[in-house]
Amino acid sequence: MSPFIGSFFFFVVFLGIVVLANAVRVVREYERLVLFRLGRLVGERGPGLVLLIPLVDRAIKVDLRTVTTDVPSQDIITKDNVSVKVNAVIYHKVISSQSAIVEVENYKYATSLIAQTTLRSILGQAELDELLSEREKLNQALQQVIDRQTEPWGVKVSTVEVKNVDLPQEMQRAIARQAEAERERRAKVINAEGEYQAASRLAEAAAVMGREPVAIQLRYLQTLAEIATENNSTTIFPVPVDFLRTFMTSMEKKAG
Repeated sequence: MSPFIGSFFFFVVFLGIVVLANAVRVVREYERLVLFRLGRLVGERGPGLVLLIPLVDRAIKVDLRTVTTDVPSQDIITKDNVSVKVNAVIYHKVISSQSAIVEVENYKYATSLIAQTTLRSILGQAELDELLSEREKLNQALQQVIDRQTEPWGVKVSTVEVKNVDLPQEMQRAIARQAEAERERRAKVINAEGEYQAASRLAEAAAVMGREPVAIQLRYLQTLAEIATENNSTTIFPVPVDFLRTFMTSMEKKAG
């Protein structure tokens, strides 16, 4: 066999191996192949082993797993005219590989742009307090709007989460002053409530002692016992007012 024929034979074998390698595709469980034959959509293939017709079929691989996409920070003016920066994250997945390839050029990029515009639109209708305190409700509104817009592309948006809300420095100081004033108000209310309860208890105790004079004597004895247990150099003996009144009356009679 001449060298020319041998080289041609090896070239044909090599070309056949290359064509066969391009004609055989292994598709994983979480992937699908969107197949085009001479430019016309045939359908999707996979998972498993897929055979393609060389130079006729063209296949595009699509991942069906959930994808996490960060939405860049957006400048938003809230309903009460406060300028903030907000970023978010969206979780989405392809539920129709054919629509994701045929209906839109780049479904990942298109989903990210839709998320950015929707973020500015929805959050711009909320006030600052609502943006800070009612995050869950805003997340649900964002998810519903974005999912409705990406549905024709075969993309399902499952979750949208607002991550950070960056406030201007002057607004942060104002919120800090407001929180401090709120804490002081609560402290004063709690203090006033404690004083009211203490006064109510003292009034009830005074009423009981007024009805039962013996209770006053028992209180005197309890006070003496408490004083005796301490190391005091001075001991105070409480004297009933009635006793002093009787003593003063007798002294006035003697003086008269």
